[in-house]
Amino acid sequence: MKITVVGTGYVGLVTGACLAEMGNHVLCLDVDTDKIAALRQGVIPIYEPNLEDMVRRNAAAQRLEFTTDTDRAVAHGTLQFIAVGTPPDEDGSADLRHVIAAAEAIGARMTDYKVVIDKSTVPVGTAERVREVVAAALARRGVAVDFAVVSNPEFLKEGAAVNDFMRPDRVVIGADDERAVLLMRALYSPYVRNRDRVLVMDVKSAEFTKYAANAMLATRISFMNELARVAEVVGADIELVRQGIGSDPRIGTQFLYAGCGYGGSCFPKDVKALIHSGGQAGHELKLLKAVEAVNETQKRVLADKVVARFGADLTGRRFALWGLAFKPGTDDLREAPSRVLIEQLTQRGAEIVAYDPVAMNEARRVMSLQPRLHYAESANAALAGADALVIVTEWKEFRSPDFDAIRHSLREPVVFDGRNLFEPTLMKTLGIEYHAIGRGAA
Repeated sequence: MKITVVGTGYVGLVTGACLAEMGNHVLCLDVDTDKIAALRQGVIPIYEPNLEDMVRRNAAAQRLEFTTDTDRAVAHGTLQFIAVGTPPDEDGSADLRHVIAAAEAIGARMTDYKVVIDKSTVPVGTAERVREVVAAALARRGVAVDFAVVSNPEFLKEGAAVNDFMRPDRVVIGADDERAVLLMRALYSPYVRNRDRVLVMDVKSAEFTKYAANAMLATRISFMNELARVAEVVGADIELVRQGIGSDPRIGTQFLYAGCGYGGSCFPKDVKALIHSGGQAGHELKLLKAVEAVNETQKRVLADKVVARFGADLTGRRFALWGLAFKPGTDDLREAPSRVLIEQLTQRGAEIVAYDPVAMNEARRVMSLQPRLHYAESANAALAGADALVIVTEWKEFRSPDFDAIRHSLREPVVFDGRNLFEPTLMKTLGIEYHAIGRGAA
């Protein structure tokens, strides 16, 4: 099939590359000329495992192309994916300007049947607005061209997005046009050959499904973080509690890990947007407001522990920081707990020496004005002369470190672990003072 993808951000680039991988001819459109020039040279603007090789492979086979030419892009694909950003406005609502602009561009140029597909995460009712915008653009031109609007939300995890797309656990298609449904089923059939995972529903339900999924996952995280704070006080071990409740098949084990809060481009934005949508519908989403509040508090928990141990004035103190990205497998620092920690510690006079296997270039870009933040070339190098180690991201290379190096490189053998990577009893045996989340100190 010939497919156009509008937007070459995280969702658009992964979508375009994975669709090309199955033999489709994909043309990706973006208004950013520098980004398109870089993509044509095989330079990927984000870190995502396996994405760079896939982009280069399909570009070399001429199945994946990049352009800034809107006329060409609209003419190219029968399927027109809109995968532009929907950042939160000040009131928490999703900013749909780029979605509407993409729809307007399609309506102003299309000459034959198109399926306009909302891939961006958008609130309920967006497909109706897109339909109205395309219809209005056609009316201004005085032409009548059939088209359909489909909601096809993405369920991609950063760090595993390529695998999620190629081996989806579900494909949600919201549509009321039979021809569009047939085309979408045909498009996704190579990805679900072993079992039909395509769920066809009405458009509004599809739009709502995406927000509901992310809100549920965020809720589980905040629930465990809330319990972890209580566990520390009463003497329970939240990791044992997690195992106890996760073994119940009605609950399951996913997203039950206590930590220093969630971040990234999806959960914070989507929770805010769903809260706003509920308000617009006349319903206050009290649970999700609590989820959001708990997460904001949890992002400060590591700094609070550091202050409780070393005092409010951290002038002259130096802390090693392992992990900057909001999660392993990505260089994304949007809403990352590390940024809150860095701000709070440096405001108290501390120096931070950070290491992240992937995200340091992005950190240098987004935190360039932070003079007390420094970078190390390795995890062990960050330890030298530090008063304590603080772990924020659970990269694999941090899971089994050189504990002798930790103990001997730090001024004091003190570790603050925001991801509960180690057993408190082991750390005590090793002579390391260990502060975890919901597990007490050893």
